[in-house]
Amino acid sequence: DFYSASAYYLMDIPLDQFTPIFAVSRISGWTGHILEQYGNNKLIRPRAEYIGERDLKYTSIDGR
Repeated sequence: DFYSASAYYLMDIPLDQFTPIFAVSRISGWTGHILEQYGNNKLIRPRAEYIGERDLKYTSIDGR
């Protein structure tokens, strides 16, 4: 969206039109997810497992 917004700005598209353009560009994906969810009758959840280190001590920004 960052690069799209930059392009829209350079094309002199009014700022209040940015959000509708973003939404329109995503409607087909949203619709696909809805149809997939209706067909399978379950929530779509990515399969991911955190494999990083656990219980690490917090280091403040100044200490990084």
